[in-house]
Amino acid sequence: MTQMTVLEALGAAMAHEMARDSDVVILGEDVGTAGGIFRTTQGLQQRFGPDRVIDTPLDEKGIAAHAVGMALYGLRPIAEIQFSGFIHDAFEQLMFGATKYRWMTGGQYSVPMVIRAPSFGGINGGFWHSQSPEAYYCHGGGMKIVVPSTPQDAYGLLLAAIRDPDPTLVLEPVPLYRTLRGEVNDDGEAIGIGEAAIVRPGNDLTALSYGPMCHDVLAVAEQMAENPGYDIEVIDLRSLMPFDVDAITASVQRTGRLVVVHEAPLSLGFGAELAATVQERAFGYLHCPIGRVAAPDLPYGFSGGDEYYRPNKARIAAAIRRAMEFDF
Repeated sequence: MTQMTVLEALGAAMAHEMARDSDVVILGEDVGTAGGIFRTTQGLQQRFGPDRVIDTPLDEKGIAAHAVGMALYGLRPIAEIQFSGFIHDAFEQLMFGATKYRWMTGGQYSVPMVIRAPSFGGINGGFWHSQSPEAYYCHGGGMKIVVPSTPQDAYGLLLAAIRDPDPTLVLEPVPLYRTLRGEVNDDGEAIGIGEAAIVRPGNDLTALSYGPMCHDVLAVAEQMAENPGYDIEVIDLRSLMPFDVDAITASVQRTGRLVVVHEAPLSLGFGAELAATVQERAFGYLHCPIGRVAAPDLPYGFSGGDEYYRPNKARIAAAIRRAMEFDF
């Protein structure tokens, strides 16, 4: 076990796979000489050479297109988009290229590529540097999507993404990059895509989240546990596409209550899909309406104000209290 930040865990996963498999390559803006905008790929070009760690122009569509072509010809590219706010420039290549070749060719071709996209707010980075674009890409079909919230998950999920035969989008938690440190089992063991983690067992309510918000939800759950009848189970999804339907359903069937928390806007957000799935599978077990805590249906603030836009602990606690106190 090695102590790592989230950034260090991501770098360790890429280094491990590049050493293990010569088909793994990295491309993106400043990923080589500079080691990436956050230094996630620092030292990898020196170790593996400029043919495997490739600096590109500032062109997200071109980065994605080159990665698709590399994957079709047998490589396993890891394409870095500097911030997920810029990923939409690559939308056509990802959603009408990478995700469709397996289905258009009857399985004759696959596109084993990874898109790394630093995501989420909390760093006062303004509109372009604080996006939560998961709903757009979950809806398109054909792409796996993972969201780590710990160093171990960053390591294990990125390994799984690199080894997967289909395109996988890794939405990385920018606010946790350097602030969260933990022990990482860096022996090359991947975490299964589609497997949620129960980070706090409980019996009275299920709180479901992913990414940086998991830590706020867990803190609220621990604080509210001082009150009788507030034994909250916290589930970190880790994977959004596919998500762990069985784990979620089993938890809600036991607790009878669900609150979903994410920092993307509320309407048509990923939380709505989670709520609909639970309603279809566990409606008869629910003691109250499903609660959702999310950002307002507005663009992210251009300059500062993160604390007003993103869900906070007070709003999470209020949603939990509403669920616990609901009376038919």
